[in-house]
Amino acid sequence: MSARPGDWRTEAAELRAMKPRHILFLCVANSARSQMAEGIARSLAPPGVKVSSAGSSPASVRPQAIQALKEIGIDISGHRSKGLDSIDAGSVDAVITLCAEEVCPVFLGKAHRLHWGLPDPAAVMGTEETRLNAFRSVRNELLRRLNVLFGG
Repeated sequence: MSARPGDWRTEAAELRAMKPRHILFLCVANSARSQMAEGIARSLAPPGVKVSSAGSSPASVRPQAIQALKEIGIDISGHRSKGLDSIDAGSVDAVITLCAEEVCPVFLGKAHRLHWGLPDPAAVMGTEETRLNAFRSVRNELLRRLNVLFGG
């Protein structure tokens, strides 16, 4: 039985049952949401599962993304933004797109696809604390969803 659109818990459980060997997180800039998802997923995924992230227009990893994960003991300071051309599409079993406001990149591989539309914390304006709180909010939602995906 297929999940209802937007039912991320059911989709995550179905993906977990598929036991993917390579999960790709995808968004536009590969600077915030997908970087945090990659870092969290790597910390939760069972041995043998490869986790990657990429974007259609890669920028640089946002310092707020690095800080938000550092606060929960995950170091992504060595991550760099990557384009889709750096990913071996044939090796990817599952793609999770994270775009909300913008048009998500298209992945042409044969992977199972999920869409978790999360707001772009990099688009939030205001004080540094306001901006960091936006990254924390997305981090917390990713952590919640990835714990379900990996059965944590």
